[in-house]
Amino acid sequence: MRADLNQGLIDFLAASPTPFHATASLARRLEEAGYQRLDERDAWRTEAGGRYYVTRNDSSLIAFKLGRNAPLEHGLRLVGAHTDSPCLRVKPNPELARKGYWQLGVEVYGGALFAPWFDRDLSLAGRVTFRLAGKVESRLIDFRAPIAVIPNLAIHLNREANQGWAINAQTELPPILAQLAAGETRDFRDLLGEQLQNEHGIIADAILDYELSFYDTQRAAVVGLGGEFIAGARLDNLLSCYAGLEALLASGDEQSAVLVCTDHEEVGSCSACGADGPFLEQVLRRLLPDGDAFVRVIQRSLLVSADNAHGVHPNYADKHDGNHGPLLNGGPVIKVNSNQRYATSSETAGYFRHLCLENEVPVQSFVTRSDMGCGSTIGPITASQLGVRTVDIGLPTFAMHSIRELAGSHDLRYLAKVLGAFYGSAELP
Repeated sequence: MRADLNQGLIDFLAASPTPFHATASLARRLEEAGYQRLDERDAWRTEAGGRYYVTRNDSSLIAFKLGRNAPLEHGLRLVGAHTDSPCLRVKPNPELARKGYWQLGVEVYGGALFAPWFDRDLSLAGRVTFRLAGKVESRLIDFRAPIAVIPNLAIHLNREANQGWAINAQTELPPILAQLAAGETRDFRDLLGEQLQNEHGIIADAILDYELSFYDTQRAAVVGLGGEFIAGARLDNLLSCYAGLEALLASGDEQSAVLVCTDHEEVGSCSACGADGPFLEQVLRRLLPDGDAFVRVIQRSLLVSADNAHGVHPNYADKHDGNHGPLLNGGPVIKVNSNQRYATSSETAGYFRHLCLENEVPVQSFVTRSDMGCGSTIGPITASQLGVRTVDIGLPTFAMHSIRELAGSHDLRYLAKVLGAFYGSAELP
């Protein structure tokens, strides 16, 4: 089971270079499992025992299973994660011609580690909007091939490179895509038109706009002498999306279960399709009774907010509190912060720990050092939006926000197992 889950994750990561592609990948798996797609613009007709999903902006998805046990009496079991990861996004007018090389200007999305982006074989993917026969349409594209690179400056020309070199995102991160002949110019939108035709057989009248991200073409892999680790891009947080999906698909039909995978977490979640927007509440209000009954359902529900946790790095162990250093392959991590950077309470932490113990899943705790700031995630945002009880958890990870992150190869099985138990749990606290 562990090997199958890990290979499934590797394939999912390869098919999901952007939040748009991740959402499409999730949707394909749900439809294969019998989930029905709903359109927010239509009237919905749902029924007990039904399985449904809805997307917004092509980059966020909510899937739900209406169990035989009424939510008004038994509540909802919600798992939340996010589809986006730090990356380099192509600017609206990106063409740069310098010293005979064709480059594209990029904007940094989220809190990316810059240095690992150098000397990688990069490709480009995302959503393109175009005009066709007088109508505006959009499609996803993925060049797949390594079409770009950001070469490092040789140490001979930068003797201070290993003494802490500040990277300028404006001048040092534009990737090189091609060499230009004397007097030659290139139009990026022409390139997108060619890709749209190659990938979808569409000859657009005009490329109107796009949301495109560079990504590393190296596939994720199981690494380590004993295969102890998984190395790959976008583990934060497609690892949690995948675990939540596997748990949902494996769960029974007694309880009402919800999987929420939203975009824009890495930039604060404040958008129409982010956790700090109305997406989840609007979907739930269409499924549940209004007014008093809606509040009663939410107060009988619980959210597991799953986002990667910082594993204690052997080379930088002093960056962790001495008693709270999560280990890779040590199981899911309960994340705690007294200042509400995480939404975990003693009640929700205790319940999650109980689930782990009942299902023989190892569990760990994380709290940041008292002299360091603490990051946050979708848990506090969703809790404050809905008033739902929440526990923030995640799998321990190295190199978070790098172009290639590292997680434990045993931990995915642990997380999928405990989330499956959560979806099927007969009682909530």
